[in-house]
Amino acid sequence: MNEVQKFLQEKLPLQKGDSIVVAVSGGPDSMCLLYLTSLLQEKLGIHVICAHVNHSMRKESEEEKVFVESFCKKHNIIFEYMKIEEYGEENFHKQARQKRYVYFEKIIKKYKARYLFTAHHGDDLMETILMRIVRGSSLKGYSGFSKITNRDFYQIVRPFIEITKKDILKYNEENHIDYALDASNLKDVYTRNRFRKYVVTPLKTEKENVHEQFYRYSKTLLEYETYIEKEVEAKVEKICINSILDIKKYLQEEPLLQKRILAYLLEKFYGEDLYKITDVHIEELQKLLHSEKANGEIHLPDQKIGRKAYMHFTLEEASKEESTYKIELKDFLSLPNKHHIEMIKESEDTSNFVCRLQSSELKLPLYVRNRHDGDKMRVKGMTGTKKIADIFIDKKIEVKERKSYPIITDADDQIIWLPGLKKTQFDKPKEEKYDIILKYY
Repeated sequence: MNEVQKFLQEKLPLQKGDSIVVAVSGGPDSMCLLYLTSLLQEKLGIHVICAHVNHSMRKESEEEKVFVESFCKKHNIIFEYMKIEEYGEENFHKQARQKRYVYFEKIIKKYKARYLFTAHHGDDLMETILMRIVRGSSLKGYSGFSKITNRDFYQIVRPFIEITKKDILKYNEENHIDYALDASNLKDVYTRNRFRKYVVTPLKTEKENVHEQFYRYSKTLLEYETYIEKEVEAKVEKICINSILDIKKYLQEEPLLQKRILAYLLEKFYGEDLYKITDVHIEELQKLLHSEKANGEIHLPDQKIGRKAYMHFTLEEASKEESTYKIELKDFLSLPNKHHIEMIKESEDTSNFVCRLQSSELKLPLYVRNRHDGDKMRVKGMTGTKKIADIFIDKKIEVKERKSYPIITDADDQIIWLPGLKKTQFDKPKEEKYDIILKYY
């Protein structure tokens, strides 16, 4: 923790009168960070603003708000608070993150702050890197996150990136720092929690300071990324004019640079949502650009499209009418309807949101596509077939959602599963033999 304090006091160019915003949930990590910044406030004469968000998902949230606010009053810290009243139909974690950062930036502007402090630590970095390695990502994505991230008008600072959760808990105990505990962090239903319990914990048992190796790995990747980025930017200036990529010039570049050019364009297009792009998306776009077809398109997460028109390629927002897609299903996919499909190792779930398959009964690979006119499926437990359109009507799926709703097929376009709605005879009970488990969420 001494290194953290040294970084905060000596490495950051903080001056008397500066304002910093600290993202605080009330948990052990953020309360430790809030305590440390309160010491800085006294020592350096800066202004600390605590930004607390109530996600309205747990009954304890109101109590945590009172707890954090009380701490702020005691330590003369400005307390800012937002309660998220409702969410849309898309992924909760994605919406929560978006709403949080919109709120944080509002507070940053209000106080003309230069920094947003978050309590991400070394264990968080390990989890993020491992999750992205398993899921697939870009070079920058594989690096996890950096100690300092530059945004348009401020910097995100993660002072704890080189220490562990254990270090934080020890410091809290020594300094009598109270905090709240979120029981949802223990539930296996969340991917990050499973990585924390079953992957990161054994690694730390194998080597106590393994987080240091991951931090060095992250820094090394970011150094290479910085160098390659300069080379890619120079190439993009020559082959991509007004956001239109010249495919002929693109294909003259080395394969590695081709992929990096695509990753660069996707990063500029997606911004902070780049984590939704995996190496599967890059591969699909590469196939499109190398194909002999004059025209084609790949549907990407968040209703976006990579479109080839003769020798030009563009990244565009999909119009409401554009919903045709077919994507090979590997480990993980973000779908056009803002949901996800993931291949998982095990599950006790027997609902329509999990499907168990035996690969020997199918023609691989599997694909995810939208509905075609006349689509029918053999519903498990029923004789004959039923139209997908009728299932949508029975399940009261809104018309605007039907065009992009995912359907799982095999390589012969045989419908295997209608995620969240209906299964076919290919779905296996838990007690039978299967080697593929798919989860829709």
